[in-house]
Amino acid sequence: MSRPPVLLVHGLASSFEHGWRRTGWADLLADEGRRVVPVDLPGHGQAGRSADPADYRDVEGHVSAAMAGDPVVDAAGFSAGAAILLRLLTREPGRFRRLVLMGVGDGVMEDQDVAALAAVIEQDTVDPADVTSRLFHRMARSEGNDPRALAAFLRRETGPLDERRLREVDVPVLFLIGDRDPAGLPARLAATLPRAETRVLPGADHFSTLTDPRGIQTALTFLEA
Repeated sequence: MSRPPVLLVHGLASSFEHGWRRTGWADLLADEGRRVVPVDLPGHGQAGRSADPADYRDVEGHVSAAMAGDPVVDAAGFSAGAAILLRLLTREPGRFRRLVLMGVGDGVMEDQDVAALAAVIEQDTVDPADVTSRLFHRMARSEGNDPRALAAFLRRETGPLDERRLREVDVPVLFLIGDRDPAGLPARLAATLPRAETRVLPGADHFSTLTDPRGIQTALTFLEA
């Protein structure tokens, strides 16, 4: 039985090349004979950019369009990409065979207060003592990013996940999370999805989850790479 292609969805201030090519994921999947479906989220990478949050009202539709030629895919998402895949899963559950979701916790099930992070990204300087703010401020200015576009992306209207629809999803889902990730464990998420499992990576923080060899091996095994 042929295996479907693998859709890869990156996180905030990243891109397919930065998040999946440089970290080795795309090449490892190709080595296993898997075709990769790349996507740059709106406001990121080679995708269109805008400083108007209204232009990001259907990010999930943008991701769905990237896999338009494939009736079914496997998928992996990191951080913001994982949250977007969860929303798309409630809209088009029949499009997915297996999903790996990294760096996402139960907070995605609630309305997200992104005003502070968007403001940090936009402002010219940040408090040098605030390491988290410095990190995101720098990321927003690396890899050719436009801080105004990223802030608009964050400010788009989303709303909470549809928990009722999640309970109806019959798709195997693997959550990968570092025990030092501020996103926290996806306990409620995993309990809501009927076929979800969670692997916690000891010693891993939010960003190292994506490059942790233990996590990569677990994900490739789960995807039957």
